[in-house]
Amino acid sequence: MRLRPPPGALPAATFAASALLSLTAPAAPPEGEAEGDLPSSAPDARVDARTGEAARDGSDGALAARDAQASDAAAARPLPPPVKPRVELAARPPPLHVEYAQYGVALVAEISLDPGAVCPRSGPLYSCILGSGGGLAIRGGYRSPGPWYFGGAYQFTKMDSSNLYRLGIFQQLRAEMRYMPDIGYRAAPYFSAGIGGVVYGNEWGVETGGALIFGGVGVELEVSRRAVLGVSCVYRPVLIAGWKDTANYERGTGIAQFVGFELLLEVRTELGRR
Repeated sequence: MRLRPPPGALPAATFAASALLSLTAPAAPPEGEAEGDLPSSAPDARVDARTGEAARDGSDGALAARDAQASDAAAARPLPPPVKPRVELAARPPPLHVEYAQYGVALVAEISLDPGAVCPRSGPLYSCILGSGGGLAIRGGYRSPGPWYFGGAYQFTKMDSSNLYRLGIFQQLRAEMRYMPDIGYRAAPYFSAGIGGVVYGNEWGVETGGALIFGGVGVELEVSRRAVLGVSCVYRPVLIAGWKDTANYERGTGIAQFVGFELLLEVRTELGRR
C-alpha cells in the first residue's frame, strides 16, 4: 500500500531543500559584473599605476635637473694644466759630426772701386789699365765637423784694360777660411776672410804682382748632404807693385780696391765621422 504525504508537507520539504542548497552554493556576482571579471579593486590599481608613473616622471625630471647642474659646475671649474713629458723631443736631430773635403767652382765678378796709383786721374796715364772684370774661381778645402772651413782658391779674371792689353788677366792665389754658425736651417750665413798673392799681365803673362787680403759675408744653401750652392760678397784691397806696361808707361805702386761677388757650386766628400 502506497503512503501519501499528508497535505501541506510537500511545500515544507521543498523549502528545506532550497535552504540547504543556498548554504552550499557560491554567491552570485554583483549586478553589472560577469563571472571571471577582475575585482572592483582593479580600477584603483590602475589609478595607482598612473599615479606612480606620474611620480616616476617627476623624479626623472629632478634627476635631469641635477645632472645639468653638475655638468655646468664641471664646465665652470678650470681645466688642470697640461702634463709635460719628462723627456722633451728635440726640434731637430743632433748634427752629424762628419769631416768633409769640400771643393768646387764659382763664377766671379771683380768691381773696381779705386785703382789707386795704377791709374792716375790725370796725365798720359789717365787710361786705366786695371778696371773691372769677370772670371772663374776654383777652390778646395777641409770642412770640419764644427763651423769652420779652411781651404785655398785659384781665380783668374779678365779685366778691362782700356785696350792697353789685348787680354789682361788678373790672377789670384788665396788661402781662405769661413766661419759658418749652425742655425738649424739648410740656408746658413757665413763669414769669410783670407790672404793671397796676385799677378797681372797681358795674355796670361806676368808683368806685375802683389798681395791681397779680403773679408766678406755669404750664404750657403745645402742642396743635399753632398752639394752646396752659395753666394758671397767680399771687400778686397790689393797692393800692386809698380811696373812698365807695354806702352812703356811707368805704373806706380799703389793699393787698388775691389768688391768681389761669387756664385758658387761646391761638392763634399766624406772623410770620416767623430
